Amino acid sequence: MNITLIGFGKVSYNLFKLIDSPDINFRTSAEGRSQKTIDLINESNIEVYDSFREAVEKSDIVISAVTPSQALDVSRRYARDYKGLYIDLNNVSPDTKNQINELCENFVDGAVIGKIDSNNPTLFLSGKNADKLLFLNDFLKVKIISDKVGDASKLKLLRSTYTKALSVLLMESYALAQKLNLEDEFFDTLSLTEGDEFKDKSLSRINNTLNSSKRKAEELEEILNYFNDDDLKMIKTALLKLKQF
Repeated sequence: MNITLIGFGKVSYNLFKLIDSPDINFRTSAEGRSQKTIDLINESNIEVYDSFREAVEKSDIVISAVTPSQALDVSRRYARDYKGLYIDLNNVSPDTKNQINELCENFVDGAVIGKIDSNNPTLFLSGKNADKLLFLNDFLKVKIISDKVGDASKLKLLRSTYTKALSVLLMESYALAQKLNLEDEFFDTLSLTEGDEFKDKSLSRINNTLNSSKRKAEELEEILNYFNDDDLKMIKTALLKLKQF
């Protein structure tokens, strides 16, 4: 089986590591990628093609894991007329996933739940072709939400409304503690109710947010565009904060 990964950031890199089978051959391309991505590709010993178009040809599965702003353009370029399974794992709105579905004969709506660079992320899938990916249960947890494209993305967006707003609030609280020179005491106090691992998880969350603020801002914009709800004041505030980094 040949699987093409379009984009080779954290999502694709970790999938490449987790889905380890002699029967599965991964391929990608460095076409238009940043030097950071090219370095990651070179370190991974994945099969590399000169172009994504070439990599997609004769692939059984294509997985799109780019930034939210690129997802639709990538699908227009590679999903149209593609006969294999096309999976979009980007954190975009259900409306965008349905647009991609209209371009593609065999589409699966996907969402990675949990920390992508962990050893146990969960893959939410929806769409009539989702059950064709149950073989991935041999490598990571797969949960089929429904046969309706958009349902996996809806759950991802709902989760993001909580996690991303919470991340921004955590960063602000931590910044205040730093100004008071009470960083350790701040985490010790919260750990009394949040658990012993709270400090390590919080620092990891803060670092991840800072390193991917642009992507997370795009994801919040997807939430605001999809729900179009004036009551989403926390999301709007979190978006403004992320754009400052």
